[in-house]
Amino acid sequence: MRKPVAVLASMLAAFAFACGGGGGSDDAPPTGGVTLERVISGLSFPLDFAAPPGDASRWFIAEKGGRIRVVRDGSLVATPFLDRSSLVSGGSEQGLLGVAFHPRYPADPRVFVDYTDVAGDTHVASYRVSADADRADPASAIDVLFVDQPFANHNGGGLAFGADGFLYVALGDGGSEGDPQGNGQSLGTLLGKILRLDVDSALPYAVPAGNPFASTPGARAEIWSFGLRNPFRFSFDRDAGDLYIGDVGQDRREEIDFAPASSGGGENYGWNRTEGTLCFAASDCDRSGITFPVTEYDHEGGACSVTGGYVYRGETIPSLRGHYFYGDFCAGFVKSLRVDGGSAVDERDWPELDPGGQITSFGQDAAGEVYIVTAGGGVFRIAPAP
Repeated sequence: MRKPVAVLASMLAAFAFACGGGGGSDDAPPTGGVTLERVISGLSFPLDFAAPPGDASRWFIAEKGGRIRVVRDGSLVATPFLDRSSLVSGGSEQGLLGVAFHPRYPADPRVFVDYTDVAGDTHVASYRVSADADRADPASAIDVLFVDQPFANHNGGGLAFGADGFLYVALGDGGSEGDPQGNGQSLGTLLGKILRLDVDSALPYAVPAGNPFASTPGARAEIWSFGLRNPFRFSFDRDAGDLYIGDVGQDRREEIDFAPASSGGGENYGWNRTEGTLCFAASDCDRSGITFPVTEYDHEGGACSVTGGYVYRGETIPSLRGHYFYGDFCAGFVKSLRVDGGSAVDERDWPELDPGGQITSFGQDAAGEVYIVTAGGGVFRIAPAP
């Protein structure tokens, strides 16, 4: 969706992100009509959507300002699940950025959050759910990870548990422009990476033995993959286990990166040697060893910042199973693809799924249905057309 320059400028000033189940075949192209069904309004700049495993009645929405809201049976609960507003910074790319429930919830009643503190640095913290399942206990906080942020932007913020039970954490390159500190390609820093942490074997965490750089001299053992600019949103295919990363570009390319479930990690996604498939700096464009995106797009039509999404694994639209949905924060469009043999196929635009606002996140409920979250406070379900 094209937007006037004045509208785009206003949007960027507000928040500068530029910075299957059975019964259906993943090989089938999408068929039939789809629409967006608004399910929630009135949130304050929502940035993430989480659904506890096996919980068919509740969703949890992270608001930028520091609150996690509960949606129970389609209605917004008045009292927040957790309110950390006093701890959270409010810069344009800062705030409460990510939330993930432990995969053994409710037996393990922990929820993990990613936020930037009042100094702008990254924290990943865990909280335990209280006796009231709609409230976390603020006093139970354990700081799992702290990362100093050299600049105010490119904080990443996504959290997800893989099928291996480990917690994956997304961190941007530390900010500014062009990765001036070279963090994306440096294995000596956590910035510009996807990390893999074992949050069950030790406090605050242990390094899984299979991490690809655990025995590499000078490398941070927590690193799973590197060469990322701002992987604000990433997810795992809940059935196949594949990893999808929406990595925000700088001036020319937005990209979706991919790693199959069989990957042992160690992928170098190229930044800042490359931006998408393009050379970023002509003076240093060694393309050897780079895992290039499965798809990319330019900034035509006001696009500026990819928002990674989810592979659809729901039941209401069988023809969508196995198709990965993603969007753009500025332009508001929604696209999908399917990965076959490591390459994107069945790529498609979905103008009927444009939510009419800035797409900050996607979500997936316990049933595998996919949702779109907008900065204006709305949550929309991808649903069959009437």
